[in-house]
Amino acid sequence: MKVHIIGGGNLGVSIALGLSKFSPENQVTITRRNTSSILYLEKLGATVSTNNIHQIQEADVIILTIKPYQVDTVLAEILPVISNKIIASAVSGLSIENLQNKIGSSNSAVRIMPNIAAQFGASATCIAFHEKDKEKAEDIVSLFQSLGTAPIIDEKLMDAATVLAASGTAFALRYIRASMQAGIEIGFDWQTALAISAQTVKGAAQMLLEEKVHPEQLIDRVTTPQGCTIAGLNEMEMHGFSSSLIRGIKTSLKQIKG
Repeated sequence: MKVHIIGGGNLGVSIALGLSKFSPENQVTITRRNTSSILYLEKLGATVSTNNIHQIQEADVIILTIKPYQVDTVLAEILPVISNKIIASAVSGLSIENLQNKIGSSNSAVRIMPNIAAQFGASATCIAFHEKDKEKAEDIVSLFQSLGTAPIIDEKLMDAATVLAASGTAFALRYIRASMQAGIEIGFDWQTALAISAQTVKGAAQMLLEEKVHPEQLIDRVTTPQGCTIAGLNEMEMHGFSSSLIRGIKTSLKQIKG
């Protein structure tokens, strides 16, 4: 596929990097007003341009990784020169219906919510689309499956997906940081503590993804009667570990919904 990414910020660059590594058969163009910081992508085979319509007529899919306030300006620029395109939007708060109204019936709207782990082939990219566009949307699903997982969800859950999958990256990193800090307190230097904490989280996530079981089943494997693990877990719960995380996720969702 020929993939045209409009918006060379953190998310757009992460997608471009992921495609170059894990799906190199695709041709990628990425645009940004100031390209000086992303010119290195050319060495990976991507085309970098300051012009949003550069080679856009040849694109199979156009991915919008821009801010909400930029949508109308960008669409006014590209719509006169495109037709029969799949436009996949990662724009927060922009519904499929609203996007479809803006791009017209000759183009197909798909809503996506990747995260920056796409560059490592580890994004959880939630995807939503209308039934009439199912066949075309399958190309988007396949594209993002090469960058991690790509669950298809109901659009009404897209704001929740933004919090769980995109903001969730920050929440997971905050856990790792806290674990690293605890590691320093119990004797490790920060580099070793970070390496152990990050790999442990990666291993736990990999077990869940491969075994497809409830987290408690895996927790049971590492907790023994009167052991150190259950003592630590109970202490964390007494201080609101799970409830704090749940409240944080729900607060983030309220912020999105305004």
